[in-house]
Amino acid sequence: MTGFTTIKLKLKKKGSFNDLVKEISDEDIEIIKDVEQIDIGEVIRSSSEAPIVKMIDALIAEALIKRASDIHIEPYEENIRVRYRVDGALQEAAVLPKKIQNAILARLKIMSNLDITQRLIPQDGRFKVRLDEREVDFRVSVLPVCYGEKVVMRALDKANLTIGLEALGFLPQAMDGFQYAVTRPYGMILVTGPTGSGKSTTLYSVLNKLNQPEKNLITIEDPVEYQVEGITQVQVKPDIGLTFSQGLRAILRQNPDVLMVGEIRDFETGDIAIKAALTGALLLSTLHTNDAPGAVTRLIDMGIEPFLIASSVIAVGAQRLARRICSDCKEPYDIPQSVFDRMNIEIDTSTIKVYRGKGCSKCNGSGYRGRFAILEVLIVNDIVREMIMKRCSSDEIKRYAKKELGMLTLRDTGIQNFLKGQTTLEEVLRVTSKE
Repeated sequence: MTGFTTIKLKLKKKGSFNDLVKEISDEDIEIIKDVEQIDIGEVIRSSSEAPIVKMIDALIAEALIKRASDIHIEPYEENIRVRYRVDGALQEAAVLPKKIQNAILARLKIMSNLDITQRLIPQDGRFKVRLDEREVDFRVSVLPVCYGEKVVMRALDKANLTIGLEALGFLPQAMDGFQYAVTRPYGMILVTGPTGSGKSTTLYSVLNKLNQPEKNLITIEDPVEYQVEGITQVQVKPDIGLTFSQGLRAILRQNPDVLMVGEIRDFETGDIAIKAALTGALLLSTLHTNDAPGAVTRLIDMGIEPFLIASSVIAVGAQRLARRICSDCKEPYDIPQSVFDRMNIEIDTSTIKVYRGKGCSKCNGSGYRGRFAILEVLIVNDIVREMIMKRCSSDEIKRYAKKELGMLTLRDTGIQNFLKGQTTLEEVLRVTSKE
């Protein structure tokens, strides 16, 4: 894996980014009007000047202080918009003058080891930031758009991996089921959910737990999310033939104990992954399905034989991220009983107290601060295996798991967290589908 630039930042708490934007004068950066006649040498020079360097450093530092997961730098005809994604929602951070667009792009590309002369094709890179005691990797995506190139930087904070599964916010019942699956010596564990639902963080937390000198841990990903010492990590490169399936075949000859496949996208990858799980490796992977039982039918739809699925899959977890009520502006409020009755939620409003966030400076007026994971866990027992081999629908498997195994669905888990005062009813309804 290629090395990447490490940037050391100084922490500035208040107004540092916007103050630096205001400080930039017309003399600081030369305005380049014809984008087709850019002088690369001039752009490199301007990108290295103090105002631009300080501004990019402040932008990144402020994003980390605000707990942003992503930074979006978006060029428009007259200006550049900067937005942070905080707790899953984008919020505007600043509007920058158009004249510094090329200098900003060049600076970010240099930091990310990208080709600053290439402006017509997408590019991907990364760099590392040290801020106080924190070390954060940034994954950088550059995309050509109408008025230049859009940059999205995703913050990958390794501190999230060391907190352990217990701190991700799972309820005890879901946690017990997941812990049972993780302790098995071989088989397949799947985590499902949409993009941005925390699947990678959960799987890396599992890997971190299993990362011991006596075990050989290997991942194949597109791209590698977190770089973790003690784990062999492979980056998929389809343009040279290194696909998930090809990489997985090679990895199986490396004598692995634990494997993580970034995503099962097709029959070939799924078939090799399942056979690896049957021959002595613990295999972790992700799928895009709405719930845990849906993962079984998705694998069957890919063309994988039901008996192979039944024999290899230990557990499936479906995951979502819900916003947590801000502790600084948390307040009780009333929800009419009719609301719960209409939604078939068995709650007696006379005996419980529910909360919401009023909105304050700490949560930027949203009423939420931070997120936690909601997990639905399906443990594959003998009866579920029989149902899989009979090609039962995901609805039939779900009904059995709820009734006989006591499986809490995503909605059930969300409601329990709502009753505990962790989140709001609106947030539960937003992130979970109707049962």
